[in-house]
Amino acid sequence: MTSPGTTTQTTTQAPTTRLPALFADTLRLPAIGAPMFIVSGPELVIAQCRAGIAGAFPALNARPAEQLDAWLSEIRETLDGASPRPAPFGVNLIVHRSNPRLEEDLATVVRHRVPFVITSVGAPDEVVGAVHSYGGLVIHDVTNMRHARRAIRAGVDGLILVCAGAGGHAGTLSPFALLPEVRAEFDGLIVLAGAITSGAALKAARVMGADLAYMGTRFIATREARAVDPYKAMLVESQASDILYTPAFTGVSGNYLRPSIERAGLDPDNLKPRDEIVISDHEKRPKQWKDIWGAGQGVGNIADVPDVATLVARLEAEYAEAARAKDPFAARLADEAAGQDTP
Repeated sequence: MTSPGTTTQTTTQAPTTRLPALFADTLRLPAIGAPMFIVSGPELVIAQCRAGIAGAFPALNARPAEQLDAWLSEIRETLDGASPRPAPFGVNLIVHRSNPRLEEDLATVVRHRVPFVITSVGAPDEVVGAVHSYGGLVIHDVTNMRHARRAIRAGVDGLILVCAGAGGHAGTLSPFALLPEVRAEFDGLIVLAGAITSGAALKAARVMGADLAYMGTRFIATREARAVDPYKAMLVESQASDILYTPAFTGVSGNYLRPSIERAGLDPDNLKPRDEIVISDHEKRPKQWKDIWGAGQGVGNIADVPDVATLVARLEAEYAEAARAKDPFAARLADEAAGQDTP
């Protein structure tokens, strides 16, 4: 299934039977830039797509709702006809009944024929039919097999496995556990998420059996991201031990930067229940989207804040180096297999 306006270009990996042409024909690297609340805007998405990875943003970042139409028009006008052909872009829709904008945002997505839609927090049934009506793809966030099976029944084209170590609302399962369980029941697109911040990690995701990898935290620390400068600086300065997994701020467990919690005047080791949390100098509960900053466990691999094009070029070089690396065990097994085939 392809999206309107996509053509082919040289890729760094051979397409698999599971990788839709929308991605196989356009990506330089097997990666999707994860849609990040507040952080992802048209600038980041356009830069990612032009650099050769798929870009996406949450529909709720466009406020008021009418701005979503303007953002999608801007992205389309910039990317259509660009050379070399850019990677596809997508929009993230929260499909939980608590999202009052879902119907309106979905209608806007359909009108713009957005190439792929990422659904989160709920059942994607309504979105699947609407997006498939124009040939788009639907990929659903899951953290466990129960959610995966529900999305598969709904007819999604792909699953994003949000594993332990991912930024924001992450799961607790190791990718080594969740990925093979999902693959045993699903032959569609699998995207792996969780502490992926380098080209070597992208290659490792492919070796494990994922078709694509999901990268969020690493792209917060880029010039095009809408994160404030102190947030970006904190990512550069932090290590995996600075990540705290807690439900305190939204009611759903997620990964956050401990220094940002301390910066808000709170003790990360003694957080009160969500409704009782206050910031000392504001006398109110901290705004999770403003005062408490999400990040994945891969922060220790972030040392600078480059532009997206520079970062993707670096990731591509790292991916190529990992692909060229010689594995003595694989070489020995190949030699033994060749010897067995010799009469």
